[in-house]
Amino acid sequence: MSGEYFYGPTPKGASNRYGRPSKPTDPRGRPGAGRIVSILTGHGHGFIRLPDDRQVYFHRADLQERTVFNDLRIGDAVVFELLEDAVSGARALRVRRSSTPAK
Repeated sequence: MSGEYFYGPTPKGASNRYGRPSKPTDPRGRPGAGRIVSILTGHGHGFIRLPDDRQVYFHRADLQERTVFNDLRIGDAVVFELLEDAVSGARALRVRRSSTPAK
């Protein structure tokens, strides 16, 4: 066994114990825009329709700071970062209301 132990988060740039670089803790996606098409307030998530008619999932934890989940309404234009995940599918991150209407 190694005599070195780290408590707490792994130092930036360090690899995990298997010798591979650790995953980024703050995923980034490409810019996107759309309109909210459904909101399930009790579940804390909803869906955004993109201009190409595809729907993307978002969770209340994915909202940008100072954006209140309960203030969002169906039809609201929003901007976000679109994260394409091979396992769970597309997801909208850092969602906020748009100042310009989406098409």
